[in-house]
Amino acid sequence: MNSLAGPENPLAPRKPHYAAKAKRVIYLHMSGGPPHLDIFDYKPELVKRDGQDCPDSILKGRTFAFTTGVPKLMGTPRKFQRYGKAGIWMSDAVPHFQQIADEITVVRSMHTDQFNHAPAELLLFTGHARQGRPSMGSWATYGLGTENQDLPGFVVLISSGVQPSGGQGCWGSGFVPSVFQGVQCRSKGDPVLFVSDPPGMDREMRRKTLDALNKLNQMQVEQLGHPETVTRMAQYELAFRMQASVPGVMDISQEPKHIQEAYGAQPGEASFANNCLLARRLVEQGVRFVHLFDWGWDFHGTGPNEDIRDGLTNKMARTDKPVAALIKDLKQRGLLEDTLVVWGGEFGRTPFREGRTAKGAQLGRDHYPDCYTMFMAGGGVKAGFDYGSTDELGFAVAENKVHVHDLQATIMHLLGFDHERLTYRFQGRDYRLTDIHGHVVKDLLT
Repeated sequence: MNSLAGPENPLAPRKPHYAAKAKRVIYLHMSGGPPHLDIFDYKPELVKRDGQDCPDSILKGRTFAFTTGVPKLMGTPRKFQRYGKAGIWMSDAVPHFQQIADEITVVRSMHTDQFNHAPAELLLFTGHARQGRPSMGSWATYGLGTENQDLPGFVVLISSGVQPSGGQGCWGSGFVPSVFQGVQCRSKGDPVLFVSDPPGMDREMRRKTLDALNKLNQMQVEQLGHPETVTRMAQYELAFRMQASVPGVMDISQEPKHIQEAYGAQPGEASFANNCLLARRLVEQGVRFVHLFDWGWDFHGTGPNEDIRDGLTNKMARTDKPVAALIKDLKQRGLLEDTLVVWGGEFGRTPFREGRTAKGAQLGRDHYPDCYTMFMAGGGVKAGFDYGSTDELGFAVAENKVHVHDLQATIMHLLGFDHERLTYRFQGRDYRLTDIHGHVVKDLLT
């Protein structure tokens, strides 16, 4: 499907395979693996058996990231209730998620193949556990282009001061032209690093410089026909346009005070709340894929911030309010219907105490790939819907398994693509986001 990316303008808007329910995606990634058993997946039987030895039948032949021997089962210390028309279980850690229960689809049956952060994130976002493949956002912009030629098609925003363990590969373009990679923006300081003119160069001089570079690059295109030369030209021109367009879009001080307060945003600061508000502003201006990464969800219990009691309460106090505000804001602006919002991590957490911290004061859980919870909203997924389940102790998916490749296939489907046909030929093989796997989870769709 290389013909999608024309040489004249690689980011020109393009039509998908069929009518799309989602025109754009906001992906909210909680880097580290949120403790789903303390947020969404309520297990009364696990609470009853709190402190008991983990059954041998479950441990046999299993490998965990930081736990050996026979760990103790750990029921959640959080209080759970049902919310919304579907009666979706949520804990007291997420008071603002409770308010959007009728807008979201909760998937309790996610699973992955990787139990360490970097490979799990790469598998989730590129379809492969090692570096080098195009990311989900790159596939989306490769297939669809962008609606606003003055802004990148794929924007990345990072909060909590740390990049995801998977690094820039989570938003890299791999072997597709680099014009489709994510552009990392910042909510504090210059929105985009190195996009400003250097001292002594005004806009007219920048234009003349680019014109000269374009002539040289065009000569190279005519002589060698290398796609990365076309990419270079497109990126230079995009950077020039971004100098005028990005500062205004990234200035959340233009938002009414009540909107800033709803998100918990503070202009001039670097925060997840600011990034959620920026995400809405970006998709409103035609950006195709906005990916938010928030670090600090690795709840091992190695310190107070990783305790599933106060640590989780504090983390959610900074995140569930802006997520709920984002979904409400998109809905009242008429954008939620064709904007897909995804929230989740790269894997889940164990139903037992993490081995290294089992005797400590903090309560933490180890990495767990076999089952975890995510949610989606808008963009063609059902509202107020509970999907899938795990067994009574939370060790295995009991109903409606959803692998990360199935999630990828479903997102591509909502964007209007047959995930098996959105391909790019590289080194003699047609590659796709889902590798050789993945099925659309049709039960989630409207």
